[in-house]
Amino acid sequence: MMTNELMEDLKWRGLLYQQTDEEGLAKLLDEEKISLYCGTDPTADSLHIGHIVPFLTLRRFQRHGHRPIVLVGGATGMIGDPSFRADERQLLSEEQLGHNIAGIRKQLEQIFDFADVNAAVMVDNKDWFKEMTAIDFLRDYGKLLSVNYMLAKENVSSRLETGISFTEFSYMLIQGADFNHLYDHYGCRVQVGGSDQWGNITTGLEIIRKTHDDEAKAFGITIPLVTKADGTKFGKTAGGAVWLDPEKTSPYEFYQFWINTADADVVKYLKIFTFLSREEIGELEKAVEEEPHLRKAQKTLAEEMTRMIHGQEALDQAQRITQALFSGDLKALSVSEMKDAFKDVPTFESAKEEKNIVDLLVEAGISSSKRQAREDVTNGAISINGERMTDLAHTVGADDRLDDAFTIIRRGKKKYTMVKFS
Repeated sequence: MMTNELMEDLKWRGLLYQQTDEEGLAKLLDEEKISLYCGTDPTADSLHIGHIVPFLTLRRFQRHGHRPIVLVGGATGMIGDPSFRADERQLLSEEQLGHNIAGIRKQLEQIFDFADVNAAVMVDNKDWFKEMTAIDFLRDYGKLLSVNYMLAKENVSSRLETGISFTEFSYMLIQGADFNHLYDHYGCRVQVGGSDQWGNITTGLEIIRKTHDDEAKAFGITIPLVTKADGTKFGKTAGGAVWLDPEKTSPYEFYQFWINTADADVVKYLKIFTFLSREEIGELEKAVEEEPHLRKAQKTLAEEMTRMIHGQEALDQAQRITQALFSGDLKALSVSEMKDAFKDVPTFESAKEEKNIVDLLVEAGISSSKRQAREDVTNGAISINGERMTDLAHTVGADDRLDDAFTIIRRGKKKYTMVKFS
């Protein structure tokens, strides 16, 4: 069987789930540089880390000299992909879709090179659907596939008991028309997608086959769903999804997500998410086995991902916050960095009035009693905004409030509380 260096690397990284013609694609990649695409619908104004695996795979093709086409679906976003959901998607307004597209495009520009000789191209399927009438669509595409063919697709058949609208039923036909358009106008030969996109991808291939002569050759690849070794869902934290938008998930939180990767998962994630070589990943795998306490693999994963998505400056900030929290030296942080670092710690609401440190420790639940609070202070176990506090007579007031809004109190080495003043 014919093989290709790039495809062999994708297999090694665990990035190949299904292929429509493995040998044919390997032959094509050995013979020429191609254009290939991956798409996403702007259902939110940010991607999360579960969305980016197909795009990172597309970027691997670009690094081997192929041209990526990145589709952000302004048209398909108005329809909604059934994608094994139990219910219909909420339809979004054009204004909301426009806002979402702008946010996603900005994030994809962090992943792809749009200036090289094989520069990535970003397209919106609304550009070719906005002039097409319903009659045009039904005549040009609706006649190509039988209802029986469409009902057999798993993402549709899984919805038949709960119900599916004609709008979402037609989604695969619209995405198939996308592939056909990109084949004709951009020479696009391959579509890459998540494992839930197999039905839509093969529909596109069927449309290309029916609208072209026998020489037409297009291919489809799907990427497996990323899972965690313990069976829990990847890309979720106690606070929800891990977003690429720094306003939804700060670079520090993003960095911490990857730092906290389990030993059982970290080598797998290095293969899937980073562009490190086999040799580099092999060295890190050895470090996991021989020096797991150093967490070299996790630190490298966090650095690579944070730098890619947020840039070097944001990575430096995330590492600075991490180091300050580890050492307890909060003075090294700006007020905004403190807000970021302590967003998820326990909080206590207090009025803007001066309070004795012992009384505040008890009221905030930091110390269990006044006796314990006095012991904590005199023993040097209490810090206010990174400064050790040993004065039992100290009054917490305006000078202790950061941004005149909050104070960070630490008891012991790791127990932090944010006191918010209103």
